[in-house]
Order: sequence, then structure tokens, then C-alpha cells
Amino acid sequence: MIRALYSAASGLNAQQMSIDNIAHNLANANTAGFKSRRTQFQDLLYQSFLQPGAAAGSQTTVPSGLQLGLGARPSANSIVFTQGNFQQTGNQLDVVIQGKGFFQIRKASGEVAYTRAGAFQLDRDGNMVTSAGDPVEPQITLPQQAQTVTIAADGTVSYTQPGQTAAQVAGQIQLANFTNPGGLNSIGGGLFLPTDASGDPTVGNPGGQEGLGTLQQGYVEASNVSVVEEFINMITSQRAYEANTKVVKAADEMYSQVNNLTR
Repeated sequence: MIRALYSAASGLNAQQMSIDNIAHNLANANTAGFKSRRTQFQDLLYQSFLQPGAAAGSQTTVPSGLQLGLGARPSANSIVFTQGNFQQTGNQLDVVIQGKGFFQIRKASGEVAYTRAGAFQLDRDGNMVTSAGDPVEPQITLPQQAQTVTIAADGTVSYTQPGQTAAQVAGQIQLANFTNPGGLNSIGGGLFLPTDASGDPTVGNPGGQEGLGTLQQGYVEASNVSVVEEFINMITSQRAYEANTKVVKAADEMYSQVNNLTR
């Protein structure tokens, strides 16, 4: 019964983390560029009473053995990098990535972070920045008198000035990609940092030979959270949680009966 109590307790903790992950996904259902996470589980250690393959006689072996598992635990909550829906905004500084890649953002600390959220603005100096004020890397600056801003599919940013018909180039947005995007470290604000698991970034122009996606101006990428799927996962986790509580109750009743045998 003691093993059953601890195994059920591990299941309760695992399902609680699953619910926490679902709550985080649902909370960001309308967050631009957000990527959902999927909780993964693995079983814990096994207590072997009879090892599979052990000798049962001089000529025979045990076919399956007798092993008792000791519960489960969350092993990872991997990031799901599926493409979110495109939402048209009409803002000439909003841009989405059609395909693979991340925008590069220079943080105040000097390190480069990566994001799928392309809702950019201009700061007081005319630099393209995120809503948190972090500039795009490489830096792109537009003059105060700039009128029509155009962001091409290959990332070229150009603008026109009053009294001029010819467009001038302000810079080019470059994208980065990783061998294992799921290994990126989430730091909040829709930003990711590279790790040893993700590998080093491969930087290039949108639509280039590196397999990076192209850009589309006037759109933002919505969250890829499926509310229906998250509710189904929540029901599944809730039922698993209830089942583990019933195991705790049953083991407690059995343990109580054992304690009362001497009475």
C-alpha cells in the first residue's frame, strides 16, 4: 500500500504540472508569436522481484519477470513550433515569417534574443524596436520624415520621403534558425535564447539558401494554441488526477484495515 500511495502521489504531481502547462497555453491564446508547450511524461524506477530472463531452470528462463513501477514524472514540456495563423493589421511595421526562422532582437544586456513576434514600432530615434523597446538586429533606422515604409519578402526595408518618388533603403531584416528550435530557452516576452541543445544560430536573409522563410508586411503571427485541443487535454489530465486520488483513497483504506487486524 505504501508503494501505491507514493506512486499515486507522483501521478498527482505529474498531472498538476500538466494542468499548469495547459493554463499557461490558454493564458497566451491571444499572444502574438506565442508557441504552445506539450507536457511529456516518463515512468520512474522499477522494483524487480523477478528479473526478466533470469534462469528458471537448467534449460529455461523467466519469460517476463515481475517488476513493479514506482510512478511517473514530467520529463519535458517541449515547445510546439507549428505556424500560427496570420492576422492582418494594416500596420506597415508589422511583419510575419512565412516558414522557418526567428527575428533577431538586441536586448539591453547586449545579448541577442530570438522571437517569432513581428509587431514592431519606432522609438524616438526612428529605430525599429519591439513593444519592450529592444531594437531589431541588425539595427534599422528610419528618418522622422519617412512616409511609406515597405518591407519586402527578402527583408529589405525601404521608405519614401516627401517630394521624392525614389525609395531609399534603410536596411535589411535578417532571420536566424536553429537545428533544434525545441532546445531554445524561453525567457518571457516571446523571446528565446540559444542553448547547447538548440545549437548555434544560422543567420541569413529571408528566402535565402539557408532555408529561411520569407516575410509578409502588414500581418502578425497569432498564437498557435488550439483552445479546443487544450480543453481536451485539460479534461484528460483532470480525469487522470481523479483516478490517482481514488488510488490514494483505496490504498489508505487498505492500510487502515491492516492496522486494525490486531483489534
